[in-house]
Amino acid sequence: MIKHKRVLGGALTLAVAVGVTGGSLPGNAATAATTAKTTTAQSTHTADDAQLRALMHRLTTVDGAPGALVATRDRRGSSVLTSGVADVDSQASVRGDSRFRIGSMTKPFVATVVLQLVGKHRVDLDAPVERYLPGVVRGHGNDGRVITVRMLLQHTSGLPDYLNPQDILKDPLAHHDTRDLVNLALAHPPTFEKPGAKPGFEWRYSNTNYLLAGMLIEKVTGHTYGEEIRRRVIEPLGLHDTSVPGDATSIPGPHPRGYVRPGEDAPLMDITAFNPSIAGASGEMISSATDLNRFLDALVRGKLLRPAELKAMMNTRSTGSDDGRAYGLGLESRTLPCGGLYWGHGGDIFGYETVGGATADGRQATVMTNVDPGGTDAQDDDMEAAVQTGLCEGRHAHSR
Repeated sequence: MIKHKRVLGGALTLAVAVGVTGGSLPGNAATAATTAKTTTAQSTHTADDAQLRALMHRLTTVDGAPGALVATRDRRGSSVLTSGVADVDSQASVRGDSRFRIGSMTKPFVATVVLQLVGKHRVDLDAPVERYLPGVVRGHGNDGRVITVRMLLQHTSGLPDYLNPQDILKDPLAHHDTRDLVNLALAHPPTFEKPGAKPGFEWRYSNTNYLLAGMLIEKVTGHTYGEEIRRRVIEPLGLHDTSVPGDATSIPGPHPRGYVRPGEDAPLMDITAFNPSIAGASGEMISSATDLNRFLDALVRGKLLRPAELKAMMNTRSTGSDDGRAYGLGLESRTLPCGGLYWGHGGDIFGYETVGGATADGRQATVMTNVDPGGTDAQDDDMEAAVQTGLCEGRHAHSR
């Protein structure tokens, strides 16, 4: 999973329009009411999911998340488990059909649209960004004439991340123009670690890449990237819980409150309502775990891309992580403890953290917690473990 929540944490301390919850969970400890609320919202599985239940309980106790949800799906059926609370004031349970902000899990949607355009010969993966966005990527050593579309999607451009400035969320409800956010990034030099490195040689995650990918989609199609995602992905797959909100500050439909913890011992702050234009094509979308599973399944099994473009998406580069995670074009791969690879992405955005994955043989799992930033490293690890457990349980049950 891409871990950039620590970067976002500094900006959150400057947010001024966010309320502190009256019934917040102190530090990383959960209340008794939180630990008691563990339910099965929906289940057609017969496999023993005790390990998955234990991970959900851990997320909402020692890991400190108010609430958590995991949805799994394979050829036999689907299951949704929830734990903890959707609202720390009312103590309402997390619903199995919850919608939430998915953060960087937006990136596979954006990459899919770009690759569909590649398949129609409207975009060349190895063409310079300058061809599609002339004059946009310039300054402080950043140059769109030597950065290709492929480098944007694979995070090898070297472009700095626009989320580094510490004052972005002084007004959480404010609109943020994409070009202004890109210019924030381009006011800084490239982020290569090795002296003399050039675009394409080093992997380094940057949300700026996907802001530019969204701009590229609009330039090529004449429609916003959100309109193209709706037309090309959301509508064909029937993803009724999924949306690209733009400037809309609320989450439609049933949803847990989203919280941040600005300091280790600070009370939770409710940031459910904010303008996601600050994330744009790098992470503004809203979805549900069920919809994300359906999307990942369709993507990994070739229902959204032609074979050549899916192969390009799955041509990965090492991220340098100890766990062997590798990054393709908007999609990352990891090994499963039960054998084989799975494909997916992680997403952190104000109020929510999400991780999802899918295998080529039709298994999917997506996990959500409703606190970010302010979660612990243990929370990250347990969310990833929940995805892997869900995928492996599906494999074991299928083989019996």
